[in-house]
Amino acid sequence: MQEQMERKVRLYKDEIGHWSETMPNVANAYHAFTGECFEEGALDARTKQLIALGIGMFANNEVCTYYHVREALHKGASPEQVMETVAVAAAIGGGHVLSQGVTRVQKALDGATTLPQ
Repeated sequence: MQEQMERKVRLYKDEIGHWSETMPNVANAYHAFTGECFEEGALDARTKQLIALGIGMFANNEVCTYYHVREALHKGASPEQVMETVAVAAAIGGGHVLSQGVTRVQKALDGATTLPQ
């Protein structure tokens, strides 16, 4: 699994390199933006990687998940912190569905009560 994970991250980085050749200004702007976002600031770099991991998981982005696990560990996160991030992302994912159910779906049901059965 580790080898497959590393291969996918390498492939992504290779393709970013090819994209950079085609659109150097956009690629440079993107790298500058993301680089700045992940710099130490009010949040430390480890916390930023854990946030990115949670978002990557919520977005179901496999490469981002692998990449940010590796980066979080590299920035000093423990395996327990990584797994706690998984739990928080799961809570947010479940909360997202629940919030839609109690708002949008409930409104649709309320409107549906007047439809013929």
